[in-house]
Amino acid sequence: MEDKERLCYRNKIILAPMVKINTLPMRLLALDYGAEIVYTEELIDYKLLNCHRKVNETLNSIDFIDKSDGTVVFRTCPQEKPYVVLQIGTNDPNRAAMVAKLVQHDVAGIDINMGCPKNFSLKGGMGAALLKFPDKACAILSTVISAVKIPVTCKIRILHNVNETVNFCKKLEATGIAAISIHGRRVYERPYHENKNDVIKAVSEALEIPVIANGGSKDIKIFEDFEKFKIATGCNSLMIARSAEKNCSIFKKDGKLEIPRVIQDYLRHAINYDNFFANTKYCIQNMMGNVHETQQGRAFLETTTLYEISELWELGDYCRETQKKMNMLRFEERDLACNDQKRLKLNPIIEVQDDVNSLKCMYIRSLYLLPEDLPKTKLLNWAKLHRKPLPKYHTEQFEKLFKSTVTFDNKKYSSSFWEKSKRCAEQGSAIVCLHFLKVYDVNYLKINVHSRVLTIARI
Repeated sequence: MEDKERLCYRNKIILAPMVKINTLPMRLLALDYGAEIVYTEELIDYKLLNCHRKVNETLNSIDFIDKSDGTVVFRTCPQEKPYVVLQIGTNDPNRAAMVAKLVQHDVAGIDINMGCPKNFSLKGGMGAALLKFPDKACAILSTVISAVKIPVTCKIRILHNVNETVNFCKKLEATGIAAISIHGRRVYERPYHENKNDVIKAVSEALEIPVIANGGSKDIKIFEDFEKFKIATGCNSLMIARSAEKNCSIFKKDGKLEIPRVIQDYLRHAINYDNFFANTKYCIQNMMGNVHETQQGRAFLETTTLYEISELWELGDYCRETQKKMNMLRFEERDLACNDQKRLKLNPIIEVQDDVNSLKCMYIRSLYLLPEDLPKTKLLNWAKLHRKPLPKYHTEQFEKLFKSTVTFDNKKYSSSFWEKSKRCAEQGSAIVCLHFLKVYDVNYLKINVHSRVLTIARI
C-alpha cells in the first residue's frame, strides 16, 4: 500500500472497539452517520488463526469462518475497507503477526488491544495485562509492523501517574506505530470514575505520532461536545464507545436522530449482511435501554428471528424479500458445490443406500419463523404425540460438507443435499422424514427451478 493510501489517524472522529457491538452492521451505521474510522470488536488471535477466508458472493462480503464450527468470526465488505481497523487480542508477537498477515488485504489497519480490563483478557495475558510488560508490548508491535504494510496502532489505558504513562507511550512510539489511543482511566477504574484528560494531554504533547483520546462518553452527548473533549485532551482525534453504542447518530454533525430511526437504519445493515440474530438483538437492546418498560420493548424481548425484530420496526417485508433473494443465490451456489460429481465420486460415503428414503432437500433457516416450526422440533413433537421412539441422527462428513440420516420408526430418511454444517444436515433429514410421514402437506412444497432443490416451508 502506498503512503498516500495509508489510513491517516489525524483529525478523525472514530468508533471505538466494543465487545459484541462492533460487528459489520454497527460499523457501517457509524460510517453512514459520519464516523471517519471504525474499529472492530476485539478478536482473539487464536480464534482468527482457526479461520479460513471466504469470499461470500451472496452478501458481497469477506468472511473469516471458524473451521471447527462454521461460525463467522469476522465479516467485512468493500464499503468499509478504507476505514476499518481490526483490533487483535494477543499476548504473543508471532501469533499477532500471523493474524495481521491473514487479514491485511481486507482492512485498513491493525490495532493491538492493550487496554481491555476484563478478567478474560487479563488472565490470558492480553489487553491491559500488557501494560505491566512493556518489552513484550513493544515486541508484539514491532513484529506486527514488520509483517504487514498497513498501519499498526495500539490502544492502552493510563498507568499510575503521568510520568509512567508518558514514558510507556514513548517506548511504544519507538516501535514505529502509526498512532496510539488512550483511554483516560486506570485498569481498575470504571465509567463512573473521572476520565483523566490531563494525562492524555500530557502524552499528546510528548509524542510525535497522533494520540487518539478515549473515555469521554460521559461528557459527549451531542456532536458539539467532541470539540470540548478535543480541547480538554489536547488531541485532534477522538474515539467514542458508549455514547455511540446507545445512539450511533452521535456522529452526525447536524444532530442526533431518534432511537426508532437509528434502529431502523441499523436493521437494514443487519438484514443486508445476514447478521447473526443474537448479536443483532443484543445491539438493539443496548440502544433501547429499559426495553421491558414499553409494549414494543416487551414484544422485542420475545423475538426469536431477525424477521420478527424487523416486523416491529416496519421492515418485515424488506427482511422477507431480502432473505428470499439471498436464498435464491445460495440455492445456486450450494447446488453447484454439492454436484461436482467428479469430486464426490472420490468418496464412497456419498453412495445412497437402498433402504434410505431420500429426497434432494435443502434446509434454510429463514423459512422457519418460529422455534416450534423447526423440522427437528416438529419431528420430535410428532413422535411424542404418537408415542413413537425418538428419532436418532447419524451424520457423515466429506471435506467441509455434511449429510445426515435420521432413523425413525425403524425407517431411515435422508436428504441427498450436502449441507455446510452438521446442524443443517440434521434439519434437512428431518424435513425428508416429515414429508414421508405426510406431516408436511404436498401443497407446502416449494421448488426452486434454477437448482431443482426441494425445500419445504409454510407458504
